[in-house]
Amino acid sequence: MMKRLIYLLFGALFSTGFSACTKAIILEGEAPAPITRVIKYDQDVQIIMYNHCVTCHAGTAASASLDLTNYQNVRASSENGNLLERIENTSDPMPPSGLLSAEDRQIIAKWAADGFPEN
Repeated sequence: MMKRLIYLLFGALFSTGFSACTKAIILEGEAPAPITRVIKYDQDVQIIMYNHCVTCHAGTAASASLDLTNYQNVRASSENGNLLERIENTSDPMPPSGLLSAEDRQIIAKWAADGFPEN
């Protein structure tokens, strides 16, 4: 909050003296920049699953019988829409502690849009 106030104050001061100069300021909570590269499971998605999902969704006793420890299962859950819907659901989010970061959600959505590349 304090950082935002400082940016706004400096922005106001500099914009009055340097009207030809502009600077984009990204405030906390705004959407990340669009991803232009191809997203791959091994490089990008797997770490998100391991950091946020497999504590509950792994092994033979996986929550909701959903094992997200490998490419095939994460892809299947994404293709049927369950994973993509749950990570965007604000009233019943996955993980239950709260929505993934906007960047992580964007990575998973882009991976699906890219056709689920593995590596």
